[in-house]
Amino acid sequence: MKRKRAIVTGTSSGFGMLCALELAKAGFEVISTVRNIDKAENLLRLAEEQKVTDLILLQTLDVTSEESVRSFAEYVSKFPSVDVLVNNAGFALGGFCEELAVKEYRLQFETNIFGVISVTQAVLPVMRKNRTGRIINMSSISGKFGFPGLSPYTASKHALEGFSESLRLEVKPFGIDVVLVEPGSYQTNIWSSIDNTTIKSDSPYHFYMERLLSEIESSKASHGNPHEVARLVAKIASQKKTPKLRYPIGKGIKLRLFMKSIFPWKLLERVILKKLLGTKKR
Repeated sequence: MKRKRAIVTGTSSGFGMLCALELAKAGFEVISTVRNIDKAENLLRLAEEQKVTDLILLQTLDVTSEESVRSFAEYVSKFPSVDVLVNNAGFALGGFCEELAVKEYRLQFETNIFGVISVTQAVLPVMRKNRTGRIINMSSISGKFGFPGLSPYTASKHALEGFSESLRLEVKPFGIDVVLVEPGSYQTNIWSSIDNTTIKSDSPYHFYMERLLSEIESSKASHGNPHEVARLVAKIASQKKTPKLRYPIGKGIKLRLFMKSIFPWKLLERVILKKLLGTKKR
């Protein structure tokens, strides 16, 4: 049988690395992209341990570089088919709007949204020509629910949600499915930039950031196993039936989304702020 082909971006660590491995174990030939080949050591080691090395093809790709994406598009165009694209490359930027430069927001969007668009445009011609394909965009609960101190990340994931809805409608007539996977909090390194956020003692948001970091730290023990997300991605990629648009996953995520759908924002706002700040007024 002809082996199916999948492309996964951002596979040097986290969800991307695990998705590449799970797809390979499911029988896909995986084009595994990384910005720096030297950072693919863990992926290659795990691939060898799981006996899927021959199904992992490393390819350099910086989703924020036009030249890199252009070269990648030429590389992809030589394949007779691409069955699955997993847009996973991304990072999370923390901080409060007043204290962040606009260029930091642009950097967040360059990776999390414009990078997704660029790679999708590189792969779509091959999928459209074959009138089949599945695009899985790695979103987040932050794409459905705002949170203080994360507005760059949250805004980029909200943008990804809207882009994916529109894209699904655009490419459906060509036999291409678009899917959003929306994880909650998992044990990956995406929050490293937030963990390393410097709290300026003279910042008016100092007390707020302290509480946020404390909340993030105390909740880490309940973070889920990222293998759950990777297995979900492999399942979506492999299933014959048409996938849904959205797949929320993680502890308490479906309940949180349900609460947002039925309760007024004013009530949710009160609950969130009380949890983070208590009754102390500023």
